[in-house]
Amino acid sequence: MHNTYKIKIIVTFFMTIVSLSAFCQTNAFKVTLDAGHGDHDYGAVYDGRIEKNIALAVVLKVGKLLEATPQINVNFTRKTDVFIDLIERANIANRFNANIFVSIHCNANRNTAADGTETYVMGLSKIASNLEAAKKENSVITLEKDYQRKYEGFDPNSPETMIGMTLMQEEYLDNSIRLASKVEDAFADLGKKIRGGGVKQAPFMVLHKAYMPRVLIEMGFISNPAEGNRLNSEEGQNEIARAIAGAIIGYKKEYFGSGEAEVLEVKPSQKIIEDKVKDTAAPVKAKINLQSDNSKKPVDNSKTSFKVQLSASIKKVPLVPKNFKGLNNISVVYENKVYKYMFGDTTDYDEARKQLNEAKAKGYGTAFLIAFKNGEKISIQEALE
Repeated sequence: MHNTYKIKIIVTFFMTIVSLSAFCQTNAFKVTLDAGHGDHDYGAVYDGRIEKNIALAVVLKVGKLLEATPQINVNFTRKTDVFIDLIERANIANRFNANIFVSIHCNANRNTAADGTETYVMGLSKIASNLEAAKKENSVITLEKDYQRKYEGFDPNSPETMIGMTLMQEEYLDNSIRLASKVEDAFADLGKKIRGGGVKQAPFMVLHKAYMPRVLIEMGFISNPAEGNRLNSEEGQNEIARAIAGAIIGYKKEYFGSGEAEVLEVKPSQKIIEDKVKDTAAPVKAKINLQSDNSKKPVDNSKTSFKVQLSASIKKVPLVPKNFKGLNNISVVYENKVYKYMFGDTTDYDEARKQLNEAKAKGYGTAFLIAFKNGEKISIQEALE
């Protein structure tokens, strides 16, 4: 009898551990790290500094830092010197159901004095320097087998051809910009030059096919002797890895909290995209003009109301349920040349939480709550007070 009791205790303890482990895995923040290039694709090479090796070394260091952080799960597109197709890199993240995708590279320029970091989000920018960067990274597909069939309709030498391809992932633009801004902030804290004034947009194929917030990081120029040698050193790689990992952890904490269904204030980015589009700093409150598919319903602006932000896009789409996975009561605000689409409108915070869960169940995994009062956007904390 005594032995039976002991066995029950042991089994109960084991099952508790398994349950807790499963719970933590379910609520984990998932990160896919992508080391650019690999194997016969060396990337940029200058005086013994090889992009594929530096990118992999930094990615592994970032991964190690993230894996030591509670409730973060990491997977890699590659952990060794192998060649991975661009479309497969994105598919690895998609299969992992990653919350974010981070592709890490080194920059290069014939002008060996060029230096500084660049962080990109997916976009159809027509700025020449951005297109040139995309052209350089997209050219990798020519090393893939049967790339003409695989990427039908896309010319890697002309990134603009991506404009003709479907951009279903534009709903992740807003969160991608927030993540990229945190990376740039971390680099700025290291004293690194931020080229172009902040976050940039460009049509990168590796980002185009990843269905989650995603960024591509150019850590610096290996063509620049000083910056390149720093990137090629253990100390320099550790420095960059800590900055990138810190930015990812900061993003996770601010927008995903502990990984549970927790709603946090979302602060607009203070960085800019290269087309000089600025996000408003948090303390600034602008009057918001909302368009809604339920405009006949009277709204009392004196009360605090909550909405669920679903997505951000450079395109304007009709506010009908079929365009928003069957959701009704959709509204839109146009801020800084980006359309931000919202679902629901309630003065009840608990009801807003239910609407947030409904949006996420429909597939809007990066949705979050926002609040308004007297036609002004306010923080969730202010709304609850």
